[in-house]
Amino acid sequence: MITDKADEHNAQNIKSLDEVIYPEIEPGIISKQMIEKAYLEDFYKGEAARLHQIEPIVYDRITCIRMDFKNILRIDHLWILPNLTKLVLSCNKIELIENIDMLTNLKELDLSFNYIEKIQNLEKLVHLEVLSLFNNLITKIENLESQEKLIILSIGNNQIYSTDGIERFRFLPHLKVLNLEGNPVSERLDFDLSEYVAAVLPNVQYYEYMSIKEEDRLKAKETFARELREIETNEEMEILERAQRAKKERDAERLSSSFVEHLNENQLFETLWKGDEDAHILMMVGVAAEDLADEYGKDMFAITQEIYKLGLEKFEERQMEIDEFMTNLEEGHLEVQQMGQQILEEFIQYKERTFEQAGAIHKWIETRALHGEEEETEESQMFNDKLDKITFDFDNMVNNVWQQLMSQELHLHETTEETTINFQRRMQEMIGKFIEQAQTFFGQLRDLAIHFSENLYEIVSRYIGTKLALQDFEDVPPPLRICMEDREAIGNLIAGMKDIQTQRIDEREDRLMNRSKEFVDNMIDKLNEYAYNNVLVNNSRD
Repeated sequence: MITDKADEHNAQNIKSLDEVIYPEIEPGIISKQMIEKAYLEDFYKGEAARLHQIEPIVYDRITCIRMDFKNILRIDHLWILPNLTKLVLSCNKIELIENIDMLTNLKELDLSFNYIEKIQNLEKLVHLEVLSLFNNLITKIENLESQEKLIILSIGNNQIYSTDGIERFRFLPHLKVLNLEGNPVSERLDFDLSEYVAAVLPNVQYYEYMSIKEEDRLKAKETFARELREIETNEEMEILERAQRAKKERDAERLSSSFVEHLNENQLFETLWKGDEDAHILMMVGVAAEDLADEYGKDMFAITQEIYKLGLEKFEERQMEIDEFMTNLEEGHLEVQQMGQQILEEFIQYKERTFEQAGAIHKWIETRALHGEEEETEESQMFNDKLDKITFDFDNMVNNVWQQLMSQELHLHETTEETTINFQRRMQEMIGKFIEQAQTFFGQLRDLAIHFSENLYEIVSRYIGTKLALQDFEDVPPPLRICMEDREAIGNLIAGMKDIQTQRIDEREDRLMNRSKEFVDNMIDKLNEYAYNNVLVNNSRD
């Protein structure tokens, strides 16, 4: 029975699509030519369309495109429209939501009346406010949690049989309008979907484009009290998990920015042993070697903790310096902007007074001309001289204002450049001192590794010597028996272990140094770009 209903619903969808698609258009993939044609047809008519066909299309300026009723099978080539905010692909034969993840500025997306079976590939469209998937073949509500700015969502007339996923809309704080009607789940006689939505989605104000009354919502909450309690419990747990995950990510980012990630515990010590067969063979001598390794691990942990604390301490110092620099930079830009605005306001007031004076003189001259009075009178000449002086003074004022504004922009640019250079020097000094202090600790780590190797050599040599003296070979691990036959093998194993461990300490030191230096270079590049863009913004505002 359920299968029959699904087939009937599916057939209705297909029939409706076949009725609205133009049969003479061959099914195809969105192409560059199709995009250009849709743009020109939609925005320009007649002579304007002809002229725009002659001129090249600037794709970056296109913010809206409609390609409905085009018998489209696949979405493609939309990467040429990076600033698109509205996309209409309704009434086609699209089966997959694909190749739109680059449209990060998109606010409205209409994919209604297609053959889409799965909601997917929308994660990067974080600015989406309106989404229509009406009349498709979707069977499950999923993959919409990244659309936190979504306001209107229509998934009516699909193949959704379950309420699973509806409760996830609670994580979409701006969702106000929802449509799920026309799905099999809405046609159940023992279940009122609109009432369920009113109960579990407190932020949704309109269901199927009809307002949800407060009394209906209260009644719905009573009806679905058990389901609501379960949803709220799960939601609280998830919110807590999200907070913990976010904290871990922030901590990881903080450690990464401090260049001391994986140094807060025994991670470095543990990496010294990975894949080192020589070290594992040497540790087979027993308790004495294990005790020595434990002591080695504790000493190394103490030093890596010093590096870890040093990294965090210097990170905080750098961050304070960065925050202070950015504050001063923004204050400087704001001060110049305010000074420019003051100059312009004073100029506007001067212009209004000047135009008023000039207008009065013009009116006086026109009145005398209308009355047929002579133009070459002494009084007329006096007013003409006044008008010439007003024009001359106004031109001078315009030039003076321009000079003041340009002087401010030049001063801002020079000050920003000088401040950035000083900041760069300060950052380089701070990073240099940090690296110098960190290198001291890494030197201590290498000394530990060498000291451990020497002590372990003595322990292994003593172990082998005792076994040879007693001629007790039964409990000697097979990998160590080569040392009994060739005493130089002990030194080779020790040297191999020492080389690997010191090399891994060196690699961690090099990574800290390289990332520290890259940090300064990347920061200065970003600051220069920021300062340059702010000068441009201030200039455009003035």
